[in-house]
Amino acid sequence: MRDSILQPRRKTRQVMVGNVPVGGDAPIAVQSMTNTLTTDIDATVAQVNRLAQAGADIVRISVPDPESAAAMPEILAQTNVPIIADIHFSYKMALAALDAGVHGLRLNPGNIGGRDRVERVVKAAAERGISIRIGVNAGSLEKEFNDKYGEPCADAMVDSALSHIRILEDMNFHDIKVSLKASNIPMTVAAYRKLGELVDYPFHLGITESGSGFGGTIKSSVGLGLILADGIGDTIRVSLAAQPEEEIRVGFEILKSLGLRHRGVNLIACPSCARQKFNVIEVVAELEGRLAHIQESLDVAVIGCVVNGPGEAKEASLGITGGYPVHMMYKDGEKAEKVKSSDMIDHLVEEVERRAAAIRENKTN
Repeated sequence: MRDSILQPRRKTRQVMVGNVPVGGDAPIAVQSMTNTLTTDIDATVAQVNRLAQAGADIVRISVPDPESAAAMPEILAQTNVPIIADIHFSYKMALAALDAGVHGLRLNPGNIGGRDRVERVVKAAAERGISIRIGVNAGSLEKEFNDKYGEPCADAMVDSALSHIRILEDMNFHDIKVSLKASNIPMTVAAYRKLGELVDYPFHLGITESGSGFGGTIKSSVGLGLILADGIGDTIRVSLAAQPEEEIRVGFEILKSLGLRHRGVNLIACPSCARQKFNVIEVVAELEGRLAHIQESLDVAVIGCVVNGPGEAKEASLGITGGYPVHMMYKDGEKAEKVKSSDMIDHLVEEVERRAAAIRENKTN
C-alpha cells in the first residue's frame, strides 16, 4: 500500500487455537466472549453459533465452577468455532476444561496455586497441544506490582506479564499468547509497546471495559487503531457493553479500516448534505442490515450527489451516485445503468449478492 502509515507487522512465534493460527504471518483473528450462563447449554450454544455466523474466529467461554466445566463437553459437541476456556484461580477448572476438549486456555499461572498445580495444567495443555493466554488486566494487578509502582501503570502490567511468562518458560512451555488490557488507552498502548520489545509471543489486543456500544466502539477504535498501526496485534476483542455479535462486527470494521483484514461489505458513504438526491442515512442503514450476511470482501459506495460521487464510485466494486430524476450505478468503476430511487436498494443488494456468490464459487473451483 503506497500511502500506508502502518508499521511492519511485529514478528512473533505462532500458536494454534483449534484450527486458527495466531501470530506469525496469520491474519489477525477476531474474537468475542459469551455472556450467557455457561451452565445454560442451549443458550450458550446458540450464542456461540451466532458469533460464528457473525464471523468470529474464536469464542471465549467462562468456566468458573464445576457445573460450568461439566457443561463444556456438550457445548463443544454442538459448536464448530474454536473455544477458549476462561479460568480464574482454579487449576481444577483448567484441567476439567482441557479434559472437555477446549482449544485454548486463558489464565494467569501465578494465580492458580503452587508450582505443582501449575505444572499439572501445563503438562495437560502441552500433551494436547493447547495454547495458554496470559491475561493481564490493570484492574486486577497483583499486590506486589501495585505496591512496587504505587498504582496501575504500563510498567506494572509489563512486569506482571513477564512474571507469568517466566513461570511457563521455566516449565519449557512456549505456546503462549499475552494480553495487557486497561480501560485507559495511553496505558494500554504503552504496555503493548514495551512488552513487544521484550518477547516474541503473539499478542491479544483489547481495551477492557471500554463502555457502551457507541462509546466503547469509539474508545476501542482509537486504542486498537494506535496499537495495530504499530504493527502490534495478532488477535483482538472489542469489549463492549453490548451483544457479543456487535463486538465481532466492530472488530472487523476496525481491521478493514486499516486494510488489515477484509471480510464483508465495506460501505463507503457520504455524510449527506443539502446536495443529496436521496436520503443517504436511511439508505445506508437499510443496506447495512440487508448486507450483514455477506462475508466476501466488496467495496460499495453510496454517495448522495455527483460532486464526490463519481470519484468514490470509480474506486469501488459497486457504487450509486445521486442524480435527478434517477441515479447512476457504477460497476467496477464504470457507469453501468440508471436506477430509480424506488428500485435502488433492491437492485444494489441483488448485485452485491450476485458478486458474493461468484467470489464463493471461484474459491471452491
